[in-house]
Amino acid sequence: MSVVLTAALVLFAITLVFAALLGVAKEKLRVHEDPRIGQVNEVLPAANCGGCGFAGCADFAQAVVEERAPCDGCTVGGPDVAAAVARVLGREVVQTFPYRPVIHCRAHTGDKLGVVAYDGVHSCVEANAVGVTQGCTYGCLGFGDCVRACNYDAIHMVDGLPEIDYVKCTGCGACVRACPRNIIESIPFKQEQMLVVACSNKEPGKNVRQVCKVGCIGCKACQRVLAQLFEVRDNLAYINYDNYTGEEDLKAAAGKCPVKSIVYFGKPQPEYAAMLKEEDTAVTQV
Repeated sequence: MSVVLTAALVLFAITLVFAALLGVAKEKLRVHEDPRIGQVNEVLPAANCGGCGFAGCADFAQAVVEERAPCDGCTVGGPDVAAAVARVLGREVVQTFPYRPVIHCRAHTGDKLGVVAYDGVHSCVEANAVGVTQGCTYGCLGFGDCVRACNYDAIHMVDGLPEIDYVKCTGCGACVRACPRNIIESIPFKQEQMLVVACSNKEPGKNVRQVCKVGCIGCKACQRVLAQLFEVRDNLAYINYDNYTGEEDLKAAAGKCPVKSIVYFGKPQPEYAAMLKEEDTAVTQV
């Protein structure tokens, strides 16, 4: 009986020792999470869209606290969420602009030349891999990968070209990532409506005319009117949005484009409405 009791006492003592060791190890190895991470996560919209560049809101919250991401990095939340995050962290929010997608192509079905019959999978990724569905190898393929990628019903195909509903758009960037030809770009919306070069074709103007009715021909007319904003590189006009204030003579620059490939995206403002209608530009109505 004494042997059994002794063995039980020994086992009990060993158990106590291991329990004590586990308790010490738990404290030594514990990862102490900054409580601000949870507080930041609570003010985020819980969209987990990846628009901030992180896997989800929790990862973004940790990155913000660790100063690996800015307070205004949540594209879905916008300025209100940025201000809330800044309050949690006791930081100052520098005024920024929301980033929203624009389409660097304005060729609807009837504007595309050299279209080839395609019986494959109706996916832009698949069609881009095939590479022979239309004459322009830069423009929109029109199969709607961007539409399927959007979780907010903010983009729709209209006559072979995506159009964005800027009321619903959160700027998450899903459509940007879905486009295999990279014709969708997120730009800073410094105004409700932004000027955009709606073309991506870098071929010489003569070649562009053979595949598209509305493609940029690299004539540099816009650059001559507004050199601080426009630059033509590789036969294609680009806009420097760092210099974009909205106070430039944008109407004159857009009006000089002979193929009307410089257009406005976003919510039309009253002063531009007549010009947009007159020039038949591809403005997204909201």
